[in-house]
Amino acid sequence: MKAQVRLEHELVAVEGEHEVNAMLELTAPAAPATGERPPLSLAVVIDRSGSMSGRKLEVARECAAFLARRLGPADRLAVVAYDDEVALVAPLAALDRPAVLAAIAGIRSGGSTNLSGGWLKGMEQLQHAGDGPRRILLLSDGLANVGITDRGELAALAGNAAVAGVNTTTIGFGDGFDEDLMTGMADAGGGRAYHAPTAEEAPGIFAQEFEGLLALVAQNVSVEIRPSGHVEMLGVLNDHPQVAVPGGIQVQLGDAFADETRRVVFALRIPGLGRLGVARVADVVIRHVSVGGEVGLHEVTVPVMVNAVTADEAAQAGPDAEVAEEVLILKAARAQEEAMRLADAGRFDEAQQRLLGAAGELRTAASGSARAAELLEQADAMDRVTPSMAPAAYDSGTRKQMLYETRNRRQRRKR
Repeated sequence: MKAQVRLEHELVAVEGEHEVNAMLELTAPAAPATGERPPLSLAVVIDRSGSMSGRKLEVARECAAFLARRLGPADRLAVVAYDDEVALVAPLAALDRPAVLAAIAGIRSGGSTNLSGGWLKGMEQLQHAGDGPRRILLLSDGLANVGITDRGELAALAGNAAVAGVNTTTIGFGDGFDEDLMTGMADAGGGRAYHAPTAEEAPGIFAQEFEGLLALVAQNVSVEIRPSGHVEMLGVLNDHPQVAVPGGIQVQLGDAFADETRRVVFALRIPGLGRLGVARVADVVIRHVSVGGEVGLHEVTVPVMVNAVTADEAAQAGPDAEVAEEVLILKAARAQEEAMRLADAGRFDEAQQRLLGAAGELRTAASGSARAAELLEQADAMDRVTPSMAPAAYDSGTRKQMLYETRNRRQRRKR
């Protein structure tokens, strides 16, 4: 895992206090040249409640069958279906494709939504699965209304499972599911969260997730930021689970895929340094568990350095344009999240102004930028959603669209 830290302003005036943005860029290694990979253990957990009847359940069955047809001989698959009751459709085992496909085809819709029961059955199948990535793929189109229904409790279950090596990816169908619950479980569970506005979009999501699992090179990637001395940690702009640790904060990034680049942007308040020269203002500790032929825990520490100079020298040095633009992109995504919260509270005029202001900043920055297309694309996306910030237009579908778009932009995954 290659790691590099870049500062928006590497030169700081020795005389005063400064707020400095830092960007950590992580690049995952390439996939093994041999093409070998560790075996996958997957549990597909399908909502079969009454609201899933018809086309949605048909597509969910197709998605499970997609995995059954593409997994290799060393992989294992379990299939769970749930409504108010939970059924183990196919126990975790080496693939007997005809039997598994027949069992999937027999899933029929039923009653309420015991989401916790379905997830727990999937976890039961995977907890003793042994080496290799273990992943629950949870599908739902509704609300958890049987069993454990509290969002915090369900996220905690997924978090505890992730500590034990079982990750959770969630796929929400349509506009009726609880997006805060599904994203919370994915975040805590070290997986990814997807939204399929229509049933027809779900197969592509499954293909994307499966491709990612095949290219998995590291799990449980975390970044620990430890400010030095009197340096203060101001925050992280990305949308990842964070937890306070002794001496700093840990950002949990989850999985990493072959050749993937991840960026984490954080801000530090640096006091007057008192003397000229290079100073260490923080350490960034990156940890991950490698996946493949040589499984093991890896740790690397990257120092964050600034150069204290005179005020005149600092004033003459321009910012690192790429870091400055990354900060702007993440702040604009955060503005979109804030607009959503304002709309939730019925403050629609403020929500629209927040979006228009952020889009304007992106367009201003795009002039002459090497990343103009990316900046303008985000500005256009914010323009498109702005008219929806009105009482008659802001609905469940709009909120889901905004939430998932914002998450994707703030997580900054690029392959």
